[in-house]
Amino acid sequence: MIRLFLALAATIGFGLLLASCNTLSKEECVAADWRVIGESDGAAGYEPQQRFAAHAKSCERVKIVPDQTIWSQGYQAGLVRYCTPLSGLARGQAGSGYANVCPPETAPGFLRGFGLGSKQHELQARLSSTQSDYSNKETEIDELSDKLRDAKDGDRSELRRRTEDLEDDMHDIRRDQRDVQDDLDRVSEDVEWFQRNPSAELPAPGY
Repeated sequence: MIRLFLALAATIGFGLLLASCNTLSKEECVAADWRVIGESDGAAGYEPQQRFAAHAKSCERVKIVPDQTIWSQGYQAGLVRYCTPLSGLARGQAGSGYANVCPPETAPGFLRGFGLGSKQHELQARLSSTQSDYSNKETEIDELSDKLRDAKDGDRSELRRRTEDLEDDMHDIRRDQRDVQDDLDRVSEDVEWFQRNPSAELPAPGY
């Protein structure tokens, strides 16, 4: 019985995995407007060959072949919306990847924004990580303090040493937090400037 349950669970899990790989449902394949779908894909910055192949694979289930020509026309229209400096900024701030899809004439502006947004995202993640690390150390110190109250004399020195090590670590973390916050403040200023001047080169070194 247990084996049957595990086999069923595995089958369901595999089915869900396959379903999660489908970019379009059966109903969407049947009613598809390939230009609209292509435009949505381009505006999202998907890699075109992989994305169209995924649609074709999804629609095999209902024996529908996507119209690649019409999809490509829509994709190029969507790419115009994607490949802008402010779009690059937003993608970088969200921590998104970039599939190298922008044409030469718009890629530089997109990448300026993307690099700046990615730097801001990275610094915010680092600051959050240090804050979490600091809180964990505080919790450890509280736990050691509780143990110290009930500890035997022979264990007290080791508990105090561990507490002192944690306090040293927290001191280092606070210093790192200040450095990261300073960098984040500078990048945030650049972001505000860039949002007002998306077509201009960054006055700072850039990212």
